[in-house]
Amino acid sequence: MLSVFIVFIIIIALAIRLLSSGKRELKLLREQQKEMIIVKDEFLSLKQRIDAVESKKNLSNVQGIVQAVDEVFLSIGLKDKVKTVKSTGRRDMKDGFEEEAELQIEKVSMNEMVNIFYKIENAPMVLTIKKASIKKSFENPELLNIILTLSFLKAK
Repeated sequence: MLSVFIVFIIIIALAIRLLSSGKRELKLLREQQKEMIIVKDEFLSLKQRIDAVESKKNLSNVQGIVQAVDEVFLSIGLKDKVKTVKSTGRRDMKDGFEEEAELQIEKVSMNEMVNIFYKIENAPMVLTIKKASIKKSFENPELLNIILTLSFLKAK
Protein backbone atom coordinates (compact mmCIF):
# COMPACT_ATOMS: atom_id res chain seq x y z
CA MET A 1 0.00 0.00 0.00
CA LEU A 2 2.87 2.35 0.87
CA SER A 3 4.64 1.60 -2.41
CA VAL A 4 1.46 2.38 -4.35
CA PHE A 5 1.18 5.69 -2.44
CA ILE A 6 4.84 6.55 -3.21
CA VAL A 7 4.38 5.72 -6.90
CA PHE A 8 1.19 7.84 -6.90
CA ILE A 9 3.07 10.79 -5.33
CA ILE A 10 5.92 10.43 -7.87
CA ILE A 11 3.40 10.42 -10.74
CA ILE A 12 1.70 13.50 -9.30
CA ALA A 13 5.06 15.28 -8.90
CA LEU A 14 5.98 14.48 -12.53
CA ALA A 15 2.58 15.70 -13.72
CA ILE A 16 2.95 18.98 -11.77
CA ARG A 17 6.43 19.46 -13.16
CA LEU A 18 5.19 18.77 -16.69
CA LEU A 19 2.28 21.16 -16.18
CA SER A 20 4.52 23.99 -14.91
CA SER A 21 6.93 23.57 -17.84
CA GLY A 22 3.92 23.64 -20.19
CA LYS A 23 2.73 26.88 -18.57
CA ARG A 24 6.19 28.45 -18.99
CA GLU A 25 6.28 27.38 -22.61
CA LEU A 26 2.78 28.75 -23.19
CA LYS A 27 3.78 32.10 -21.64
CA LEU A 28 6.89 32.24 -23.86
CA LEU A 29 4.84 31.39 -26.96
CA ARG A 30 2.30 34.13 -26.15
CA GLU A 31 5.14 36.68 -25.83
CA GLN A 32 6.54 35.52 -29.16
CA GLN A 33 3.06 35.80 -30.69
CA LYS A 34 2.79 39.43 -29.52
CA GLU A 35 6.22 40.19 -31.01
CA MET A 36 5.20 38.56 -34.29
CA ILE A 37 2.03 40.67 -34.43
CA ILE A 38 4.12 43.83 -33.95
CA VAL A 39 6.57 42.70 -36.67
CA LYS A 40 3.65 41.87 -38.98
CA ASP A 41 2.15 45.34 -38.51
CA GLU A 42 5.52 47.00 -39.20
CA PHE A 43 5.96 44.83 -42.29
CA LEU A 44 2.53 45.74 -43.64
CA SER A 45 3.21 49.43 -43.04
CA LEU A 46 6.55 49.23 -44.87
CA LYS A 47 4.96 47.21 -47.68
CA GLN A 48 2.32 49.90 -48.17
CA ARG A 49 5.00 52.58 -48.34
CA ILE A 50 7.05 50.53 -50.82
CA ASP A 51 3.99 49.87 -52.97
CA ALA A 52 3.24 53.60 -53.02
CA VAL A 53 6.78 54.35 -54.23
CA GLU A 54 6.65 51.49 -56.73
CA SER A 55 3.39 52.82 -58.16
CA LYS A 56 4.98 56.28 -58.56
CA LYS A 57 7.71 54.77 -60.72
CA ASN A 58 5.35 53.99 -63.54
CA LEU A 59 2.90 56.92 -63.32
CA SER A 60 4.71 59.59 -65.31
CA ASN A 61 6.53 59.69 -68.59
CA VAL A 62 9.26 61.99 -67.29
CA GLN A 63 12.63 61.04 -68.76
CA GLY A 64 15.04 63.08 -66.64
CA ILE A 65 15.54 65.33 -63.65
CA VAL A 66 15.20 68.59 -65.64
CA GLN A 67 11.84 67.53 -67.04
CA ALA A 68 10.73 66.40 -63.56
CA VAL A 69 11.69 69.77 -62.05
CA ASP A 70 9.84 71.59 -64.82
CA GLU A 71 6.73 69.51 -64.23
CA VAL A 72 6.77 70.11 -60.46
CA PHE A 73 7.38 73.86 -60.63
CA LEU A 74 4.99 74.48 -63.53
CA SER A 75 2.17 72.79 -61.63
CA ILE A 76 2.52 75.19 -58.69
CA GLY A 77 3.27 78.28 -60.82
CA LEU A 78 6.80 78.88 -59.54
CA LYS A 79 8.79 78.12 -62.70
CA ASP A 80 10.13 81.69 -62.80
CA LYS A 81 11.56 81.34 -59.25
CA VAL A 82 13.94 78.54 -60.33
CA LYS A 83 17.19 80.24 -61.31
CA THR A 84 19.41 77.27 -62.09
CA VAL A 85 19.14 73.50 -62.47
CA LYS A 86 22.58 71.89 -62.55
CA SER A 87 22.78 68.17 -63.14
CA THR A 88 25.28 66.67 -60.70
CA GLY A 89 25.42 63.17 -62.08
CA ARG A 90 23.67 60.05 -63.20
CA ARG A 91 24.14 56.55 -61.83
CA ASP A 92 22.95 53.39 -63.48
CA MET A 93 21.45 50.91 -61.06
CA LYS A 94 20.14 47.37 -61.34
CA ASP A 95 16.55 48.24 -62.28
CA GLY A 96 16.94 51.79 -63.55
CA PHE A 97 18.94 54.93 -62.99
CA GLU A 98 19.26 57.73 -60.47
CA GLU A 99 19.87 61.27 -61.62
CA GLU A 100 20.73 64.12 -59.27
CA ALA A 101 20.52 67.87 -59.75
CA GLU A 102 21.11 70.99 -57.72
CA LEU A 103 18.36 73.62 -57.93
CA GLN A 104 18.71 77.23 -56.97
CA ILE A 105 15.37 78.82 -56.14
CA GLU A 106 15.26 82.51 -55.29
CA LYS A 107 12.84 84.87 -53.56
CA VAL A 108 10.15 82.48 -52.39
CA SER A 109 7.85 83.02 -49.45
CA MET A 110 7.52 80.53 -46.60
CA ASN A 111 4.18 79.36 -48.03
CA GLU A 112 5.69 78.84 -51.49
CA MET A 113 8.55 76.86 -49.93
CA VAL A 114 6.09 74.58 -48.14
CA ASN A 115 4.18 74.12 -51.41
CA ILE A 116 7.43 73.21 -53.19
CA PHE A 117 8.34 70.60 -50.57
CA TYR A 118 4.80 69.20 -50.58
CA LYS A 119 4.71 68.96 -54.36
CA ILE A 120 8.10 67.23 -54.50
CA GLU A 121 6.99 64.75 -51.83
CA ASN A 122 3.70 64.01 -53.63
CA ALA A 123 4.95 64.15 -57.22
CA PRO A 124 3.77 61.34 -59.51
CA MET A 125 7.39 60.20 -59.86
CA VAL A 126 10.16 59.09 -57.52
CA LEU A 127 11.66 62.47 -56.66
CA THR A 128 13.43 62.90 -53.32
CA ILE A 129 15.19 65.74 -51.57
CA LYS A 130 18.74 64.77 -50.67
CA LYS A 131 19.83 68.11 -49.23
CA ALA A 132 18.27 71.52 -48.65
CA SER A 133 19.84 74.83 -47.78
CA ILE A 134 17.55 77.73 -46.88
CA LYS A 135 18.75 81.31 -46.47
CA LYS A 136 17.09 84.70 -46.24
CA SER A 137 17.10 86.80 -49.38
CA PHE A 138 19.50 89.74 -49.35
CA GLU A 139 17.01 92.17 -50.92
CA ASN A 140 14.00 91.18 -48.80
CA PRO A 141 14.58 89.29 -45.52
CA GLU A 142 11.02 87.92 -45.61
CA LEU A 143 11.78 85.97 -48.79
CA LEU A 144 13.96 82.88 -48.94
CA ASN A 145 16.64 81.55 -51.26
CA ILE A 146 16.72 77.76 -51.41
CA ILE A 147 19.35 75.39 -52.75
CA LEU A 148 17.98 71.86 -53.17
CA THR A 149 19.73 68.67 -54.18
CA LEU A 150 17.09 66.45 -55.75
CA SER A 151 17.30 62.83 -56.78
CA PHE A 152 15.15 61.37 -59.56
CA LEU A 153 14.73 57.61 -59.91
CA LYS A 154 13.50 56.06 -63.12
CA ALA A 155 12.92 52.40 -63.93
CA LYS A 156 14.39 50.92 -67.11
